[in-house]
Amino acid sequence: MANKRILKKDINYVLGDIIEAVYVWEYANPEKDAKGSEKIIDEAIATFDELIAKVNDRSVENKKAHFKSINQELESKGLALIEKINKLG
Repeated sequence: MANKRILKKDINYVLGDIIEAVYVWEYANPEKDAKGSEKIIDEAIATFDELIAKVNDRSVENKKAHFKSINQELESKGLALIEKINKLG
């Protein structure tokens, strides 16, 4: 990981794209119930808040390993959210 700024941008882009995908699904499926999609958006926002808090944690000694673990967590949670979007419709 190059630095904190790039990691924050990655978190923002990935979770922003996931939220955008949910909005596209809602727009394409107006007749379906939106409760499931709203839960996915709420989960994406909570994940964003959690990961940004971890990035801003200054008490970590090994920053490289810490940022790498955050990046892996972003990938795994992002994939899980994408799977939930795919199961919506």
